[in-house]
Amino acid sequence: MKGRRQHLFIDFEFTMPERNVRMKEFYPEIIEVGIVSVIDNQIRQQFSAYVTPVQFPILSERCKSFLHITQKQVNEGISFFELIKKLEEFNQYYDNTIVTWGNMDMKVLRQNCSRAGVPFPFKATEMDLSMEYKRFFGDQNQTGLWKAVQEYGKEGTGKHHRALDDALTTYNIFKLVEKDKRYLEKHEPTTIGDRVDFSKLLNEFA
Repeated sequence: MKGRRQHLFIDFEFTMPERNVRMKEFYPEIIEVGIVSVIDNQIRQQFSAYVTPVQFPILSERCKSFLHITQKQVNEGISFFELIKKLEEFNQYYDNTIVTWGNMDMKVLRQNCSRAGVPFPFKATEMDLSMEYKRFFGDQNQTGLWKAVQEYGKEGTGKHHRALDDALTTYNIFKLVEKDKRYLEKHEPTTIGDRVDFSKLLNEFA
C-alpha cells in the first residue's frame, strides 16, 4: 500500500574474529536479525531469527561469548538467502523508513549482499538514530544504544545484543526523541525579554 509510511526498526548481530588473530579475507556476516514493523505508531509485526553465515560458518569463541549465541543456534538458523527474501517481503507494500542504531547494520547487509551476489533488498529512506540522538542532544561522541535509553531514565527491552530486543529498544528511543522534538516545536525557547519586565526594572532605577 504505497503512500503509507512503514518504519522498520532493524538490528543485526554479526560474526567477529578472535582478538589479535588475522583471518584472511574475513568480513562480518549477519548471524541474527530482529525487525519491528511500525505503521501509524503501532507495532504491526515482529520478526526474529538466527542466520547461518555463508563464508565463515564456524563462530569464534569471542563471538559466542560476546553475543551469548551458540554454534547450534546459527547452524539451525535460516539461510542468508531466506533472510533476503524476508527483507524483500517487508519492503513490498509501503513507503519505508529503515531505522537503525549506528550505520553498521546497513553497511554489513550491503557487503553481505555483494559477497553473495544478490541485490540489496530495500528501496527505502535510511535513518541512523544514533546520529539523530547525537545531533538532538549535542553530544560530541556517539552514544551506545542501551546507554542512550538509560539517559532517558528508562531501561532497554530484554537483553542487550539480542537482535529483536535491540530493535525494540531502538523503537522505544525513537518514540522518546520524536516526543521531545514535538515538544520543542510547540514550545519555542523564551528570550530574555520574555522573562524580564524591563518597564518595572527601569522604574526601580528611575
